Amino acid sequence: MDELARCAAMRLALLLLVSLVVAGCVPRGAIPGRDGQPAAQALDADHPMTLQCRAELAGDRVAFRTVPDRLNENGCSVLGAVQLADIGTPSAGLGAMKCSLARQYARWVRDIVQPAARQLLGSPVARIETFGTYACRPVNGREGARLSEHGLANAVDVAGFTLADGRRVSVLEGWNGADERVRTFLRTAHRGGCTLFRVGMGPESNALHRDHLHFDLGQGRYCR
Repeated sequence: MDELARCAAMRLALLLLVSLVVAGCVPRGAIPGRDGQPAAQALDADHPMTLQCRAELAGDRVAFRTVPDRLNENGCSVLGAVQLADIGTPSAGLGAMKCSLARQYARWVRDIVQPAARQLLGSPVARIETFGTYACRPVNGREGARLSEHGLANAVDVAGFTLADGRRVSVLEGWNGADERVRTFLRTAHRGGCTLFRVGMGPESNALHRDHLHFDLGQGRYCR
């Protein structure tokens, strides 16, 4: 196919997509994102991918309740979200989470955090402390910045862990602390999170993350 033919085909495809959207023929929640996949904010409670996610949570024996969809005029939204009730390890501070984020968080705790705590610290984690999930704000709270994934209930910030033996491990004090085992545990939790989430940020990413591990399922890939 020559260049003119390719351009004509692309124009035709674009016109067809626009006409479908205008006519309301594209299923609700199925408008593709930048990478060709459904945009994270479009996956509402009735989207097939959300329904599949809930089935996977149930299959992982995760207890949860669904959260009603809501849209805010400033772009923030809570769509296709759940509230985790029991993942086997209590987590303080969790709010509404997009289902896919909740699924990955539960698997991160089960497959990364708990094995690392037992192996490196000699005790399982009894409780995880978080700074929350949904927050309607721009990135890093900077006015004029793009909307944070927290504004889509698509991010979680983890601040620390309480072990079954009573010890407390915080990101702020432990990341560069004196205990090598704690440093290794936190870095293992961070690197492991990067394999399950799209974005993983910690104290080495910038000063704003000196006291927590940030994970989200937004666009692109980033781990630091």
